[in-house]
Amino acid sequence: MEWQPEPESLRQLIQLFNSTQSVDNAVQQQNNQRLEELRRVPDFINYLLFVLIVMKDENSTVRAVAGLLLKNNVRQDFASIPPHVLDYVKRKSIDAIGDPDTLVRHTLGTVIATIVALGQIRSWPEILPRLMQLLDSPDYPVVEGSWDILRKICDECTRELEEPLDDGTLPLNVMLPRFLSFFSSESPTLREYAISTTTLFVRESSECMKPMMDTFVVELFKRANDDNSEVLKAVCKAVVALIETRPDMLMPELENVVNYMIHTSQNSDPDIAMEACEFWLSFCEQEEMVESLKPFLSQVIPTLMRGMVYSEEDLMVLDNNTDDAVVPDSEQDIKPRHHRARTHEHHGAATGGSSNSDGGSIHEDEDDDDDDEYDSDDDDDVYSEWNLRKCSAASLDVISTAFGDHILEFVLPVLKEELASDDWRIKEAGILALGAIAEGCMTGMQPHLPSLLPYLIQWFKHEKALVRSIACWSASRYGKWAIYESGANMLAVYFEPLLAGLLETMMDKNKRVQEAACSAFATLEEEAGPYMVPYIQPVLETLMRAFSLYQRKNLIILYDAVGTLAEAVGSELNRPQFIQMLMPEVIDRWEDLPTDDHHMFPLSECLSAIALALGPSFAPYAQAAYERCVQIVGETLQICQQSRHDSAVEMPDMDLVIVALDFISAIVQALGDSSQHLITEHNGVVLQLIGLCMVFESVPEVRQSAFALLGDLAMHCFPLLLPQLEGIMQQLIPQIDRNFMHINVCNNATWSVGEIALQAGQEAMKNYINPLLERLVPMLNNPNTPLTLAENAAITIGRLGVVCPAMVAPNLEIFAERWCMVLSSVKDNDEKSSAFQGMMTMIGTNPQGISKAFLYFCQAALNWQTPDSYLMNMFVQTFAGLKQLAGDEWEASMSMLDPQVRQLIKDRFNA
Repeated sequence: MEWQPEPESLRQLIQLFNSTQSVDNAVQQQNNQRLEELRRVPDFINYLLFVLIVMKDENSTVRAVAGLLLKNNVRQDFASIPPHVLDYVKRKSIDAIGDPDTLVRHTLGTVIATIVALGQIRSWPEILPRLMQLLDSPDYPVVEGSWDILRKICDECTRELEEPLDDGTLPLNVMLPRFLSFFSSESPTLREYAISTTTLFVRESSECMKPMMDTFVVELFKRANDDNSEVLKAVCKAVVALIETRPDMLMPELENVVNYMIHTSQNSDPDIAMEACEFWLSFCEQEEMVESLKPFLSQVIPTLMRGMVYSEEDLMVLDNNTDDAVVPDSEQDIKPRHHRARTHEHHGAATGGSSNSDGGSIHEDEDDDDDDEYDSDDDDDVYSEWNLRKCSAASLDVISTAFGDHILEFVLPVLKEELASDDWRIKEAGILALGAIAEGCMTGMQPHLPSLLPYLIQWFKHEKALVRSIACWSASRYGKWAIYESGANMLAVYFEPLLAGLLETMMDKNKRVQEAACSAFATLEEEAGPYMVPYIQPVLETLMRAFSLYQRKNLIILYDAVGTLAEAVGSELNRPQFIQMLMPEVIDRWEDLPTDDHHMFPLSECLSAIALALGPSFAPYAQAAYERCVQIVGETLQICQQSRHDSAVEMPDMDLVIVALDFISAIVQALGDSSQHLITEHNGVVLQLIGLCMVFESVPEVRQSAFALLGDLAMHCFPLLLPQLEGIMQQLIPQIDRNFMHINVCNNATWSVGEIALQAGQEAMKNYINPLLERLVPMLNNPNTPLTLAENAAITIGRLGVVCPAMVAPNLEIFAERWCMVLSSVKDNDEKSSAFQGMMTMIGTNPQGISKAFLYFCQAALNWQTPDSYLMNMFVQTFAGLKQLAGDEWEASMSMLDPQVRQLIKDRFNA
């Protein structure tokens, strides 16, 4: 007998669903608790499905709530759903695909797609044939419902659809031709589904799609002038996908395509225009064909500049010209802030040439996308989605980077007209364009900046808040010119007025302007670095005043500005008058802040930067800060453990652990060896917590910060680590992953090993050398290893060579060439010095090991700019030893070098 619901239970469930619409928090909590209890009922899923597909007289919202709960339960408990229950859901779902209510139909589609994605297509072999069959139904809801499910399955299972089924057929070989036929459907909804879904496989460079690309392009451009806005947006997205993955398909008709996208970028519907505008961003990423855009720049650039003008819809939300500085922010105004765990890196080049070192800065899950500059601070959060204005500005930015000063002949006439306009919206768009071209056209703009920069500073006082805001951002983009390139002794002419203008505008009574000015100031001080030192006093005075003026949202940016100042001026901040101005305000705020407050992350980052700048002078604040950080780590780990065993306990935000560990790292670095006393006073509890964090698998960033702290402790508190060295190394070595699945974890683990080795010495390290080399050497030699990770691997191998040269040197021939290549581009520092000392000690032990890499070693040696006397003496002795060992063959070896390099070797190293 088929399952049927118990009437009273069904009635109570409907009542519960109706109460989910309540805005009462207490009612919502009761509902959530009751729903969590019901999850444990074996046939709860059946009830949810029954409400969704059978109870057609119920309100569609109630049915949709049941469907969303069904989807969530399936997703959360899929592995434990009894097979007969899952079969019931599958069978009944297929029969209800054509529900007349669109909301219910689409909710059911989400449920079905979730089951397919979690269970894989093979476990429900009849679903795809059935859906494809239903596309021929005369009943529109059935066709639309089937299409809705298909597009969701394609989105969830894009790769799996290219895999053969048990009978050997490829699902996409059947599906794609049918999808293409819907490009000309009478229904605009189905046309949009077909184009969008097929585009998925274009983006994925699907093998099944390749034979159909000609048909795809032909059918796509038949819809180029479709009368439906959603279809036009889908067409634009498809063209962008083509330029990104198959530009060859567009080249034969490139002129027509470009003209079409220029025309569509000016569509009266801003959403269509924005999708078309994405084309220019993607075009400029195609290095092999970007020059093809050059003939069209005279049309593209004015189009983009017109697209930067605020629309009426924008201004309905954004044009707040009021003095709202005293109005408290609501919590929904504030974007969630996540702490970025610390990564140990080596910045800068060893020579005057270009360096890839900075490019090696790897952050997991980081999207290093320049478009973010146009998607953040200049608009209210309630209107912060990507829009035509931002897309146009980002496109002009990448075009300026691609073509440089060549575009100025098209930009400057429009820019002159816009900046002189009496319409503030057009003037504002001109200021935005001026900032957008800063990076790509800096050289060509330099003759204009002596007159333009004062105008920008003048517009900090414009009557319109939006103009004041964008003027701050644009001016900060030219900060580098004001500091470095405006001419000798010109700081007082350009930099100082810019700095003074931003500091004054930071105190604006409009919150948006405060935000823009404070962000621009942070950018400027980061560019200026030590040039900020003479201005510390007035800067701190403004920042302290801002603390009393800013509301919660802008305080986050203010914390960043204070931390950036500390990083810029370094130890110059360590003066009694500055400490007295700064620390009471900042430390009191941190101590009074609840641990679960979102300000904990930016304020802790700020204090970490201050601690590093103050060094030992941070000592009066260190104990309280250290104790709280240890408490945060311990309590958060404890709650995390409880949440794993009790579903009623919510998983804590593990960013708290990360930011606390990073703050402890900063305290240890600030206090140096005296931090040992701080740790021993608290019974070394932090060492136990680090041990837990080093094996915290579910959040890699926790391990990342733990290993960064471990390395700092090795440098300054090694006696405390020594008794636990065996356990530490057992946890540490497996994290040096040759496949670098978690790059930053591996990076910090690698670096900390090097720090431990230098402190531990030969006897303590000898048992770990071979297991470490088995991981470090393949990682170093792998050409796919990110540069920062390769640099740390090379330095750590060198340091192991300092400690145990007899054990490392036999492997010299295997890694020497790559080792020298990697470290040639790292700037001179103590870590690099210790690594080279290890290398030359190994060469002394096994001189034959460097023979094949001798040329690379010579170049790496010459790339040193300022070796200290000890290292320089080692270079001289090493070359002398190699020369003596080579005997008559030395001159032959030297003859392989470039004559200039050969002479430099002789001059610098007496070889």
